[in-house]
Amino acid sequence: MNRRDCIGRLAWLGAACATNAGAAPPPAEHQLIVLLIQRVESMDAMVFTRNGSPHAAAEAGKHMRAKYEHFKDQIGTADDFITRCASRSEMTGKPYFVRIGDGPAEEASTFLARELRQLRRTR
Repeated sequence: MNRRDCIGRLAWLGAACATNAGAAPPPAEHQLIVLLIQRVESMDAMVFTRNGSPHAAAEAGKHMRAKYEHFKDQIGTADDFITRCASRSEMTGKPYFVRIGDGPAEEASTFLARELRQLRRTR
């Protein structure tokens, strides 16, 4: 690839990135994120573990909502929300975990991706 092609591709990539910078998710994706958070909040039997500390579903939802508001301009899809806000600690980088009732703990990213697929199927 010659220098001119590289510069052209870099310019295109920069324009594509700039288009998404500072933009909130489209309305349909925003609605999915809100529904996903509400779904988590409604799971009374859920324990959400962040940095080794267990939290009730309502607390997990509140935390996800706050992170979503903080990072909204960096999120384009509900999948982005899971990756950016709902699956790991920004401070430690450690993954979040979810346990439903007496079931096994699983990474929040896996759990939330499954819940999101169910939401998409029912819409």
